[in-house]
Amino acid sequence: MIYRAYQTQTDMMEPLRNFAQFANTIIEGPFGALASHPVMRSASAFYEMISRAQVTHVRPAYGISSVKVGNRETPVVEEAACTTPFGTLLRFRKDMDAAQPRVLLVAPLSGHFATLLRGTVRTLLPDHDVYITDWHNARDVPIHAGAFGFNDYVAHIIRFLEAMGPGAHVIAVCQPCVQVLAAAAIMSETNNPALPRSMTLMAGPIDTRISPTKVNELAKSKPMSWFEKNLIARVPDKFAGADRRVYPGFVQLSAFMSMNMEKHVKAHMELFGHLARGEAEQAESKKAFYDEYFAVLDLPAEFYLETVRLVFQDHALPLGQLEWQGRRIDPRAIRRTALLTVEGERDDICAVGQTLAAHDLCSSIKPFRKKHHLQPGVGHYGVFSGRKWETQIYPLVRNVILSSD
Repeated sequence: MIYRAYQTQTDMMEPLRNFAQFANTIIEGPFGALASHPVMRSASAFYEMISRAQVTHVRPAYGISSVKVGNRETPVVEEAACTTPFGTLLRFRKDMDAAQPRVLLVAPLSGHFATLLRGTVRTLLPDHDVYITDWHNARDVPIHAGAFGFNDYVAHIIRFLEAMGPGAHVIAVCQPCVQVLAAAAIMSETNNPALPRSMTLMAGPIDTRISPTKVNELAKSKPMSWFEKNLIARVPDKFAGADRRVYPGFVQLSAFMSMNMEKHVKAHMELFGHLARGEAEQAESKKAFYDEYFAVLDLPAEFYLETVRLVFQDHALPLGQLEWQGRRIDPRAIRRTALLTVEGERDDICAVGQTLAAHDLCSSIKPFRKKHHLQPGVGHYGVFSGRKWETQIYPLVRNVILSSD
């Protein structure tokens, strides 16, 4: 019911957004000579804000056509190395002959597309052969494709690493740190030749019993029946995934925004001001951020519910109770994979200490092959994006990969 109500409201607002877009075109067209007048700029800003008032469900483009390698601008082409109904192993292939360390960047499946890691990819590309888990929007996956749960996510990581071949490295951002650690343990136990040489876990909920955040407390405060009843919906008939049970991306977006509502309201007021004053560069920066932030994907209901239960309520991994296909997952099986964990001092989603917990679990990795970094002055997103990621965190990640390659 919640999804159908949302979609009905979205469809009803579409004519208003179209009118606003048309009105803005008129201002910039026939009245172009007057467009610089303060009154017209304010009107144009007003109409643009209305036309932008929407949540989209289509993956934005990565937009990485080239990258500078050494002194040469090198073309970049996106290639699908492996595809399933629920995700694509996407390679950013560079036009160069020299071999570079292969890196799988595992993106969270938490309401946004993997393009949220565009900046992370761009930073990694000059020195690495980069692949990413490009998750599909569950509302576009036909119901006959079957379910996608926690075990399926782990299976995808193993399958993608196998497709990349032996000797790769893996970097997990946020939520999938648990699944990546589980995959590494399984691959170690089974002597899988595609076992990654290094594993970087960034701001992930390995043990949410440590310094619980508001997100952790919410997950613990309700029974699973509450999550299923209030947050799970069926995809409306007009989409390819009609009748599939999902955790809608717009619900997750609402939850994230409610945590910092004043900040988002202020940002939109600033955007209106930039547009009204003709400050194009400042306006484009904010528009680019919110174009990405408001592009959401739906999660398969099984994956969302199992993640809440296993990671946030039962703490199955740190308590030694997590299983995969009937096999008990034991991080102590990991011996040959180097470990780097990274946390942000001001992270209000994944608190300090929650990712570091991986070191105690991976007790068989020799101490000199385990490293931890706490980045001062950054929140959750600052761990994998922004200037401090590029200048202070990334060099550590690169060095771990180089020393393990």
